[in-house]
Amino acid sequence: MKPSRLLAAFLAGAVIALGILAVRASTGPDGPSITVYKSPTCGCCAAWVDHLEENGFDVATIDTDEGSMLKARYGVPADLTSCHTALVEGYVVEGHVPAGEIEKMLNEEADVAGLAVPGMPMGSPGMEGSRVDAYDVMAFQKDGSRSVYASY
Repeated sequence: MKPSRLLAAFLAGAVIALGILAVRASTGPDGPSITVYKSPTCGCCAAWVDHLEENGFDVATIDTDEGSMLKARYGVPADLTSCHTALVEGYVVEGHVPAGEIEKMLNEEADVAGLAVPGMPMGSPGMEGSRVDAYDVMAFQKDGSRSVYASY
C-alpha cells in the first residue's frame, strides 16, 4: 500500500473512532448527541445541523471528504444516500431527515439501522427554498431492506 493511501486510511479510521466516541456519549445537556459527517463546503449540510440544534440536539460536526466510505461502513443502501451522514445512539441518519423523525425513532427505540431522506429534496430541513417537494423518510435495515417511515 502506498504511504499516502495508508495515511488516508489511518486518518479515516481516526475520524470514525472519534465519531463512535461521540455517539457513545449518547445524551448531552441539551438533548440527544448526534455526530454529523459532512463535506467542509456544503451549505445545506450546515443548514441541517442548524435545524438539529434548533430542535434540541447536541451536534458535533466532522468535516470529511470520506463520505462514501462512511455510508458504506454504516450500511446506508446506495439508493438512499444523500450529502451527509450522522450517527445518534447507535442509529444512522442519512440526509435531510427532520429532527422530529429522529426523535420519534429514538423514543420508540425503533428496530431499524437508521433513517434516510435520499437525494436532497427541496423543502426538507436544510433545503428550504421557494419550492417544496414531496418526499419520504425511509427506514432501512442492515440487510438493505427498507420501508417508508414518514411522508412529507
